[in-house]
Amino acid sequence: MTTDVLVVGGGPTGLLTACELLRRGVGVRIVDRAPAPVPYSKALLLWPRTVDVLTELGLAGEVARRSIPIAAFRYYSEGRELADVRFPDALASRALPQRSTEEMLRERLRTLGGHVEHGVRLLAFDRLDYTGDPARSDGVTAILEHTDGRVERATASWVVGADGAGSAVRAQLGIAFGGATYPSYFVLGDAFLAEGELAADEAHYFQSRRGVLVVVALPGGLFRFFASAAAEPGRVELADVQRLVDERGPGGLVLRDPEWTSAFRVHRRQAESFQLGRVFLVGDAAHAHSPAGGQGLNTGLQDGHNIAWKLAEVVRGRAGYGLLASYTPERHGVARAVLRDTDIQTRAWMTQRGSLVAARDTALRLAHRSGLIERAYLPTMAGRRWRYPAAASTALLPPARGEDRGVLRVGTALTPDLADRLGLPTGPPSGEVPGWVLVHAEPAPPVPLPSGVAGLAAPALPGLPGCRRTEFVLVRPDGVVAARGRAADAPGLREWLDGVRMPAQRVSADSSSGPRDRVVENSPQRNPGRPAAVR
Repeated sequence: MTTDVLVVGGGPTGLLTACELLRRGVGVRIVDRAPAPVPYSKALLLWPRTVDVLTELGLAGEVARRSIPIAAFRYYSEGRELADVRFPDALASRALPQRSTEEMLRERLRTLGGHVEHGVRLLAFDRLDYTGDPARSDGVTAILEHTDGRVERATASWVVGADGAGSAVRAQLGIAFGGATYPSYFVLGDAFLAEGELAADEAHYFQSRRGVLVVVALPGGLFRFFASAAAEPGRVELADVQRLVDERGPGGLVLRDPEWTSAFRVHRRQAESFQLGRVFLVGDAAHAHSPAGGQGLNTGLQDGHNIAWKLAEVVRGRAGYGLLASYTPERHGVARAVLRDTDIQTRAWMTQRGSLVAARDTALRLAHRSGLIERAYLPTMAGRRWRYPAAASTALLPPARGEDRGVLRVGTALTPDLADRLGLPTGPPSGEVPGWVLVHAEPAPPVPLPSGVAGLAAPALPGLPGCRRTEFVLVRPDGVVAARGRAADAPGLREWLDGVRMPAQRVSADSSSGPRDRVVENSPQRNPGRPAAVR
């Protein structure tokens, strides 16, 4: 069997990647070693940038129907409240168990003509070129084992590894997964309350010298109880979770009817690279970190969103391989920042020394009272502060001096509010798939547009903060600002855009050659040329 893209892993990141590819007209096969979908939910929170991604996929209504908003994070130390952090609507997360997220994505996959093949395990790769240059081969052969013992050779032009922290794809690539494992064990329980009350739209962080207890409200009156444990707890029963809640919680809470209890370790690890030639890593296969702040699922879904549109451009002959070379520089930096921030939070949770506890509590109080949490922490959690590095990415054009201020900075994603003010759609009302868009302040675009790039007149553009002299903004298919400038800069923009979207060179195989002895018809241009900066 041959396909455009083989996705290994049928969890939320693999599902979203497959959906994004299918709706862009790319053939996809998605396999998962588990015999059936996992009925439990590791991840819980969807942050605004991820909701944007799901909205674009046509799932805004389902997200709103299935989830509940989280209005506040409340922090305590030894029973005393340190901070009651209230979320503005634009930055609030939504509690949606991972199981529900996967159900939505599986249904969307079905409507797009796809399905997950369960009970299919990756054994090895053949015809894998280890030079890292996708132009040196025309595909990868995956050796797959089915539950009935049948072994299959499946060929794909590209492979996406979404198979979790223990990724078989990453192991086959030989990519290092550096980092460490936290010394503590953690206990988890999803249960209802028989006695006591907790707000149905809040998350609580009870920190003490005995350990941390986190409680998060879930849809349907359920609550997630998550606590550190000093030693390996073995099999976890409701009574074990109840004991930790009694020891560290607010008191008066009696749990009942658990839906799931578990114990696990937490890791902080990141793959050295997210790509080797024609194979990519996304989600937990690329990075694993603490559940602090509920960032893991969100980072993974955004990985899939990033690589899917780029693969679609290349597969459909609308871009060169250099576009794919932007994936690791863009997503590796975001994952590294998430790893750092969640590590800081986790270590703060676990602090037991008196002086460090006092310092943590004082810092949290000051950050809350000064507004620092609201100005910096909440936008970061919401996915509104990350920025792809223009200097490192082949899919971003570094702006000229003076053209990188305000709300439309190169490398940042448009918020729904900004997209609406510019006249860009924020969802697929008629099923259309977003492409490149050149937003221009004047009625006509400042330069003839190449095929596949739409023009959009937006008189409101100069009125946006920091954009008084900006006359055009180029928006990528994933909603990220790729370039901005004045009309005089447009020829340089066109030159760069033509380079990025130069179709990939075809690879032919001489009939007498082995599978790794390939002849490239034209010299590959892995990093399309571009002017030093738009001026």
